[in-house]
Amino acid sequence: MPITEAEILSTQPVTPEQWHEMAQKSLALFARGQQVAAEKGLILVDTKYEFGLDENGTVVVADEIHTPDSSRYWVANSYEERFAAGEEPDSLDKEFLRLWITSQCDPYTEPIPAIPDDTIIEFSNKYIALFERVTGQTFERPDPALSVRARIREALAREFPEYF
Repeated sequence: MPITEAEILSTQPVTPEQWHEMAQKSLALFARGQQVAAEKGLILVDTKYEFGLDENGTVVVADEIHTPDSSRYWVANSYEERFAAGEEPDSLDKEFLRLWITSQCDPYTEPIPAIPDDTIIEFSNKYIALFERVTGQTFERPDPALSVRARIREALAREFPEYF
């Protein structure tokens, strides 16, 4: 929920010390994310960080960071030109899908229509492009004959063989 610093400090869902630690960690994470993005020709525009407290009350990051689901990335070398032309930035995140949906309906008051396959493919390609650009690795497309469940199980077994 949207909440201000003053509201956090007055209602104290966390202590003031924990809040300030979360703010400090957020700024440090964002600065590092911007640095990595810039090295890859991207602009990390904004993001969200989710924090929690462990069993000892220690502040911990509680969800993924700097993914296209939690962040907006713009392609740096096309930003100025697109901005000057009044166009949306070339993005590699879920903003593409948000814009498509809002062009079709008001998603807060109307049902979201079926998303065409070509739009889903273009959306997926943006995520793949971001992965490849940030990691320097080639995305390996999964075998379409394997179910999602089988792929997850296979990946978990590969990473945690002691459990399988």
